[in-house]
Amino acid sequence: MKLVVEVINAHDLMPKDGEGSANPFVEVDFENQLSRTRTVPKNLNPTWNQKLVFHLDAAKPYHRQTIEVSVYSERRLTPGRNFLGRVRIPCSNIVKQGEEVYQIFPLERKSFLSSVKGEIGLKIYIASESNSNTTTNTNSKPKPFSPSFHSEQENHQPSTPPQAHESTATNKNPTLEAGPSEEVPDFDTPKASTEEAEVYSVAVPDFSTAEARLSGIDIDQDPKKENREPILETVQQLDKHQVLQPQMISIKRRPQGTPITMHSVNPQAQSSHHENYNHNDTNSQPRLSIKRRPQPQPQGTPFTMHTVDPQFQPSHDESYNHNDTNMQPRISIKRRPRAQGTSPMHSINPQVHPCHDDSYNLMGTRPQQPRILVERQPQINTPLTMPRVNPQVQTSNDGNYNLSDTNTQLHERWPVDGAYGRRGWMNGSDRFTSTYDLVEQMFYLYVRVVKAKDLPPSTITSNCDPYVEVKLGNYRGRTKHFEKKVNPEWNQVFAFSKDRIQSSVLEVFVKDKAMIGRDDYLGRVVFDLNEVPTRVPPDSPLAPQWYRLEDWREEGKVRGDIMLAVWMGTQADEAFSDAWHSDAATVYGEGVHNIRSKVYMSPKLWYLRVNVIEAQDMIPGDRNRLPEVFVKAQVGCQVLNTKICPTRTTTPFWNEDLVFVASEPFEEQLTVSVEDRVHPSKDEVLGKISLPMTLFEKRLDHRPVHSRWFNLERFGFGMLEGDRRNEHKFSSRIHMRVSLEGGYHVLDESTLYTSDQRPTARQLWKQPIGILEVGILGAQGLLPMKMRDGRGSTDAYCVAKYGQKWVRTRTLLDTFSPKWNEQYTWEVYDPCTVITLGVFDNCHLGGGESGSAARDSRIGKVRIRLSTLEANRIYTNSHPLLVLHPHGVKKMGELQLAVRFTALSLANMVHIYGQPLLPKMHYLHPFTVNQIDNLRYQAMNIVAARLGRAEPPLRKEVVEYMLDVDSHMWSMRRSKANFFRIMSLFSGVITVGRWFNDVCNWKNHVTSVLVHILFLILIWYPELILPTVFLYMFLIGLWNYRFRPRNPPHMDTKLSWAEAVHPDELDEEFDTFPTSRSQDVVRMRYDRLRTVAGRVQTVVGDIATQGERFHSLLSWRDPRATSLFVVFSFCAAVVLYATPFRVVALVTGLYFLRHPRFRSKMPSVPSNFFKRLPARTDTLL
Repeated sequence: MKLVVEVINAHDLMPKDGEGSANPFVEVDFENQLSRTRTVPKNLNPTWNQKLVFHLDAAKPYHRQTIEVSVYSERRLTPGRNFLGRVRIPCSNIVKQGEEVYQIFPLERKSFLSSVKGEIGLKIYIASESNSNTTTNTNSKPKPFSPSFHSEQENHQPSTPPQAHESTATNKNPTLEAGPSEEVPDFDTPKASTEEAEVYSVAVPDFSTAEARLSGIDIDQDPKKENREPILETVQQLDKHQVLQPQMISIKRRPQGTPITMHSVNPQAQSSHHENYNHNDTNSQPRLSIKRRPQPQPQGTPFTMHTVDPQFQPSHDESYNHNDTNMQPRISIKRRPRAQGTSPMHSINPQVHPCHDDSYNLMGTRPQQPRILVERQPQINTPLTMPRVNPQVQTSNDGNYNLSDTNTQLHERWPVDGAYGRRGWMNGSDRFTSTYDLVEQMFYLYVRVVKAKDLPPSTITSNCDPYVEVKLGNYRGRTKHFEKKVNPEWNQVFAFSKDRIQSSVLEVFVKDKAMIGRDDYLGRVVFDLNEVPTRVPPDSPLAPQWYRLEDWREEGKVRGDIMLAVWMGTQADEAFSDAWHSDAATVYGEGVHNIRSKVYMSPKLWYLRVNVIEAQDMIPGDRNRLPEVFVKAQVGCQVLNTKICPTRTTTPFWNEDLVFVASEPFEEQLTVSVEDRVHPSKDEVLGKISLPMTLFEKRLDHRPVHSRWFNLERFGFGMLEGDRRNEHKFSSRIHMRVSLEGGYHVLDESTLYTSDQRPTARQLWKQPIGILEVGILGAQGLLPMKMRDGRGSTDAYCVAKYGQKWVRTRTLLDTFSPKWNEQYTWEVYDPCTVITLGVFDNCHLGGGESGSAARDSRIGKVRIRLSTLEANRIYTNSHPLLVLHPHGVKKMGELQLAVRFTALSLANMVHIYGQPLLPKMHYLHPFTVNQIDNLRYQAMNIVAARLGRAEPPLRKEVVEYMLDVDSHMWSMRRSKANFFRIMSLFSGVITVGRWFNDVCNWKNHVTSVLVHILFLILIWYPELILPTVFLYMFLIGLWNYRFRPRNPPHMDTKLSWAEAVHPDELDEEFDTFPTSRSQDVVRMRYDRLRTVAGRVQTVVGDIATQGERFHSLLSWRDPRATSLFVVFSFCAAVVLYATPFRVVALVTGLYFLRHPRFRSKMPSVPSNFFKRLPARTDTLL
C-alpha cells in the first residue's frame, strides 16, 4: 500500500525573503518518512502539482496516525529555511484512489509567535502498489477540471457565439467543449514535469536544505535540470513498545502422559471499538499460556448442570466493572443419590426467582459472580429432558405509558470444562473474553456442514442427488440438494438453542434425494453432546474435520466422507446471523432469508448542483417565432425545471440552480433538455444531452467550480431525423456549472431527531467523540398482530438506525415475549443526535398470506437522544411501544434495552457543544425550506430503494416508519400539541409576572419588603445586577440537580395530545393525500379548518394592530397624539439629562412597587394614550 500526497498549490503565503516574496517548498512527514517538493522561486501563490509517495504498512492500524504538511521558504543567500505554516491531517479521513478530492487547508502556526497566513491545496489518497507506480504517468480516465483560486466570483452575462474556426480548432470532443472566453487552468502537469518522491524512512530530527542534499533526497532547484532517480533508503523501524515490553510466555509443568491444550489468543495489542473499554490491561503484548488439562473423568454417571443466575444487583456500576481480577465462575459438585427415574435439567429464571434457596449459595462467593452447580446424575440410559415453557401472553395496560426498569442479568456466563460438564476449551481460571456484556448470554449448538466427497451413487440411476439432514431430538434441519454430484459443497450452518435441546446425541445424515418414494440413506455421523467443545469469541473459528460415514443401521463404515464442525457458542459467534435456527424450522422458501439478522449501510448520498447559466443557438421548429425556452433536468425519478427565460431569444440566459440527490455508486445519469413552450399544454424539445455522474467535479467548500459548454443533440420528430442529424454543421449548446456537493449533509430524516450530521465527503469528518453500545434484549407483552391457525400470533423483529448504519435482529416466530439478546455498536460524532429503534411484525415468512403485496406491521418505536445519557453508565429500561391508531393511542408492548454511551474524550465533548450542528455549507449557501423538504423526500426514496435490494431486504414501509416520512403532514392533534408547547414556554414568564403583581399588591408583606430591600441594593450598587442574575441561575441549577431525570425520555402521550384527541381528528390524520373521504366529511373538516384559521387570523391581526399603533406615534396620522408625544419626549430628554440615572431608576421602581392604597383600578394614562392611537385596520377591505 502507498500513501500519495499530491501537493497542488498554495495561495496568499507570508513573504519571508525581505523583498515582499518567498521561495516556497512543501515538506511532508508521515511516520518518520520525509519528502519534499521542488522550490518555486519568488512566488506567493506557487503551483507544484507534485506527488509524494510514502510507504504504508497495511498490517498496522494507520487510522490514528497524522500527516504533517509543512510549507517553508528556502533562503537564497544563507543556508536555511523560514517557516510559512503547516497542516496536520488525520489519516482516518484518507480515501482510496479514485475518490480523492481537491481540498484546501488553512495553514496553522507552529507556535504562538509565528506569523502565518495563506492556504494550501492538496489531494491525499491511498493507492495500491501497482497503481502508485503509474499514477504520475498515465491516467485511465479524464479528470475533471481542478479548481483555482478566484479573487471574486464570476459575473456571468450572456456571451456572444464564438467564431466557427475557434470552435472547430479547440473542440476535440464532439460533446464537451470549453468556452472561448474562459480560461481553464489544469493543475495536472505533463509527464516530463511531474515528479514523484518515494521515501521509506528518514530519521532526521531537524531537516534543512543542506542536510536534505546529504541525506539522499532529490531536491529539484531548477526544473530544466535532468531528473535524478530517487535514492531509496530502507531503515528497519522499531516501535517504542516493541523495545520496552517484550513478549511474556508462561509455561507450567505438567505430568507426563497428559495431553496439551493450546488456547488461541488474539495477538492484537490494541482493542477495537467493539471490545470492552473497562479492561485495564497495561500489557499490550500477546501472551502464550500452557496449562495442564485435568485428568479425564472415569466412565460412569453423566452430569447434569443447573445454571443458577446470580441475584439481582441494585447497582449497575458493580455489575459491569471488569477491573476485578477475581471474577471467576464458582463450581459446586454434589453427589445425587442413585435413584431410579430421570433427572431433568431445569433453568432458573432470575425474574421469577429473585432469591434462590440457601442450598445454592456458596460460602465465600460474591453476589455478582455467576455460580454453576454440577451434580451427578444416576447412571440410567434415559435422555435428558427439558420441558418447554410457553410464555404467557401478557395483556398490556393501556394506561401505563411510563418507563420502567428491568432486572435483567447481563453477566457473561460460560460453561466450565465444556458444554455439558466434560471436555472443553475453558477451565475455571480463564478470563472472560466475549464482548457481549450488555445482553444475556444465549448458548447455541452450531453445526457447520461444509462438504462431502466420494459419495456412493445410486444402484438404480447411477447418480447421486445428495443433501444433509441434521437431527437433534425433534428438530431437523436440511441443506439444499445437488443433482448428480458425488462431491457436493454446502457450507451451511445450523444452530440449535441450548434451552430447547431434547437429546444428548446429535445425528448428521447424508441422504440421496429420490424422485419417487423415500430418500435413500447414504450414511451418518453421530456426536455425543458431552464431547462438544465450547468456542469463545474472539477465538478463531473451529476448523472443520473429515468424518467417515457410518451405516445408519450401525453395521460399520460405508463409502464416503463428510466435513463437519460442531461446537457450542453464543449469539456472539460469527455464524449466528447466517445460521439456520431450530426455532424457525417451520419457515421455508424465501422466508428463511427474511428472518435472519443483518447489518445494513445506507448509501452514500450527494447533492448534485446544476447551475444552468445560458444556452446558444436555440432554433425552434417554427422559425417564424422566437422560442420561450426553459431547461428540464432529470436524475432518475427527480425532474426539475428552470423558469422560462423572460425574453424571447435564441440565446436565453437563466443562471438558476437545480439541486438533486444522487447516491454512490452512481447508476443514473444527468439528462438535460432544452424545451420550447409552444403552447401551455405542449412543449417542444430543442436539444438534449445525457451526462454520467463521474464526469462532474466533487466540491468540498464554497469556491465555485469551472463552468463548461456542452453540445446538445438535436431532437426532432420522425424516423428520418436521425439521418439528417449528421448534416448539421453546428449544434446548439448549453453553458452549465455542475458539481457534486461534498460539504453538505444530505438530510434523509427529520432535523428534529437526526442521527447523523457529518458532511458527505469523508475528508471533512472529525474524530469520533464516543461509542454507543445498544443491547436489544427483548420485548414483553406484545399484542397479536395477525391470525394463524385460528389464534393470534406475532413474529417480531427489531430495527435500529443510527447514522448510516442500520441493524435488524433475528425474527422470533410465534411469541409475544421475544428474547433477541443482540448487541450492536456505533461510533458517535455528535452527542446531540438520536437513535431510533422500531419493532415490526414479519409478514414475509413464506406462508399463504405472505405475498409480495404484504407489508410488515409496525408495533412501536423508541427514540433515545444521546445527550440525555450519562457517560459510561448502563441504562437497562423497558420502553413502552406506543402506536397511534385511527381509533386512538395503544400500547403494543414493551421493548427492553441496555444502552451505554462511552465518551472517549471530555475535551472533544465540550468542544463539540460550541460547534454548529450542520456543516458550514448549510450556512454559507443554505437551502430554502421547500428545497429541504423535497430533497429529504428524494433522499428517503433512494435509501428505501437501496435497502430494499439487500438480502434480506429492509422494506420500504420499515424505512419510512423509521425516518418519519409523514412528519410534515397536517394534523390537528399535532397543531394542538405545538400550541400547548408554546404556552408551556410562556408559562414561566406568566408565573414571574403574577409573582411580581403579588409583590406590587403586597399579598405577602415579607416578600414585598425583601424585594424592596433587594431593589435598593441593586440601585445603590448597579455593578451587582449581572452577577446576581447569574448567581441566581447557578443556584437554581444546583437545586434542580436533585430532581434530574434518572432515565432517558420516552414517548409522552400527554405532550403529544394523543389521549384526549377526537376520533374524527385521528381519521383526518390517517387520511391519504389527496383525500379519499366523502364530500360531506371533507366539507366538515374544511369548515373546521376555517374556524381554526380564523382564530389564528384574529391573533395575527391583533399583533399587527399593536405594532401599527407604535409606528403611528411619530407618523402624524393623528396630529394631536403625535404633538403630545413629541412635547413629552422633549421634556423627558431634559429631565433625564439633568437627573442622575440612579434617581430615575429609584423613582421608577418605587412607583411600580407602590402600595395598593396609592393605586387605582382604572387603566393608567400611558395605556389609555396608546390604545387611542390609530392603526391601519380601518383601511382593510
